[in-house]
Formats: sequence, structure tokens, C-alpha cells
Amino acid sequence: MSSHWDRLDESLRASVKASVADYERALPELAQVTAEMERLVRDVLADADDKPLFVASRTKTVDSFREKASRMVAPELGSAPSLQFPEPLRNLTDMVGVRVITTLPGENANVANLIKRRRNIFDCRGDREKDIGSIESGTYGYSSRHLILRSIQNGVVRAYQEVLDPDGKANGSYFFECQIRTVFAHAWSEIEHDIRFKAQDPRAWSPYFDRQFTATAAMLETVESAFSELHERYETVTSFWDADGEGKVSLTPNRIKAVWQTLLPHVDRKADDDWGWAAELVAAHGLTKTIDLAALLQPEIISNVRKALDHKYSPGPDRLLDDLLLWQFGQSHIDLTAEDPALEATPRRDSLQRRHQQMHRYRKAAGF
Repeated sequence: MSSHWDRLDESLRASVKASVADYERALPELAQVTAEMERLVRDVLADADDKPLFVASRTKTVDSFREKASRMVAPELGSAPSLQFPEPLRNLTDMVGVRVITTLPGENANVANLIKRRRNIFDCRGDREKDIGSIESGTYGYSSRHLILRSIQNGVVRAYQEVLDPDGKANGSYFFECQIRTVFAHAWSEIEHDIRFKAQDPRAWSPYFDRQFTATAAMLETVESAFSELHERYETVTSFWDADGEGKVSLTPNRIKAVWQTLLPHVDRKADDDWGWAAELVAAHGLTKTIDLAALLQPEIISNVRKALDHKYSPGPDRLLDDLLLWQFGQSHIDLTAEDPALEATPRRDSLQRRHQQMHRYRKAAGF
């Protein structure tokens, strides 16, 4: 597969060669600019709430610069050949690239906003969501936030500019690209780039590659969504233990329902059921705050209750909550929530007493 350089019109070769020579001459100083831009981005993100996994950078190689500088504009009838980037050293914004790799898609916007707010360091001249295979067309590809940033009066940039153009005015302003994407998108794009865009021999290509890249991109989106949902649920669950925040919210029937469905979504009732019964049960023991219910609905407690009672069928929320309170409060739970023992019929009290005895035998055997 021929390159842009191979297809470059002879009338444009001298101009491209001159630009490549200048680029190669100033490349050591440009590498210092790359390191400086990476350092500045790292400094901006040092105090971020959600710190990125890592920050990396790269300087365009001489061969890559020559290839991009050799791109021509599609010719019009009767017009002379022309370059897409007539002054590549001024026109190209990706000679220096910084990458910020995050964990979850929601972090990308936070990172971009932090960088864009540091107007004393960077001037953001472009911000777009780049998606190879757009959502609008119904296709898939990796999604990446792309910022075009301009440094402001930077001394390292001035040193590069003085080498590149000794007669020019070095102002310390330099355009570069900052990509922000998740670790999943990063892995996908790196592999895709190696296979799809670096392939030089068309005989080595197969439609199967396109099909598989589309399939893996779809799976990637599903995995990212699943991890995002897990993260949101984790944030919600941990908030239940904040005694001064979510943890102090009163246990109304709807609050109990919401907490239960977050912690134990696999043990649920019909959507329109009233959870007033649950509020009465927990209130009988003085459990009135969200943090109280979170402490009760712990995996170890639930596991012990299931083992002790050897449930033949998976209990619903009403039976499981009743058993958890019985495990925690014992005879007190029976006395507070069962019928008066003086009554002729006491089916609830009898049931609770049987289960309490089972729990007692289990505790004794298990050494509790």
C-alpha cells in the first residue's frame, strides 16, 4: 500500500522535504516540549477527586511527520496539486500528544473540565468527542475526548521556537492535542491502530477484521456501562454509612424499599407493594436511620441466618427481614412484634419461637 509520501506530486516534494528537515533539526527541543506538556497536565490532575490511571505522551516521529505533511488536497479539475497542510510546522496540532487514561467514561468529562479551567496554563481551542464509527450512524468504535490546547508563555516552548526559527519571535504559545479516554477504549484503539491503520499490505486485510472490530467495540461499550453501573451502586452503598449524610436519613417505607433494592436487588417484592410492614418491624427495635438498616443487611448476617434456618425456599424481603431481626435481637424481637402470649392463638409467636430455637442450636454448633 503506497504512502502519502510515495504519491506526493513532484512539484510539492521540495517543500515537504524542507519542512521535514526543520522538524528533524528541532525534534530534541520538541521532545522537551512534550515532556513539559505532560508535566503540566499531571500537575493539573494531581488533586482530582478521581485520579486518572495514568498520563502519557508522545512526540510525532520524523517518518510520521513526513507522511502527514505529504497529504494532498483532492485535486479539482484544472487546478495545480496542493498540500492539505501547506505549513505543517504551524498547521499540525498533533506533533505533541498527551493522553490521559481514565477508569470509567464519566471521568472523561471531569478531567476535561479540570484542564480547561486552568486558563493561566492552557487555552482550549477545540473540544470534541471523537468516535471512530459514530453513534448517529449506528456503528461502533472507540470513543475519546479530544482537546486542542495552546500553552501560554511557556519557557520550554520558547526554547523550541528559538531553535526552529531563530529569526522569529518566540512567544511560548504552542498547540498540542490532549486525548482523554478510558483504559478499555485505550486498549481497543491501540490494537485497532496496529492492525487497521498501520497495515501497509492490502493483501493482508480481510473483511473479518472489520466485523470483529465492530463486535469488540460493541462489547466494550457494554462492559463500560456495566462497570459504570457498579461504580454508581458502590457510591450509593457507601453513602449509607455516612452518619452525617445519607446514613442519617429516616427509615420511611419508601426509604427502606430503596435501600433494600440497592443492597439486595435479588430479594425483592412487587414494585407496587407497600413497605410499611418493614418500617414497623425495624422501628420496634429503635432502628430509625438508614445506617441502622445498612448495618443489619450485611452478607455475613444473612449467610448465618440462611444456614441456621436452612430455608427450603428463598425467602422474600418480609420473611428475610423478620429473620434478620430475630437473629440480632432474639427473644426481644419475639416479645416486641409477636402476639400477646396470653391469647389463645399465637401463630406468629409460635413460628418465631421455633426459628429462634433453630438459630440457638446453630450458634451453639458453630461456636458463636
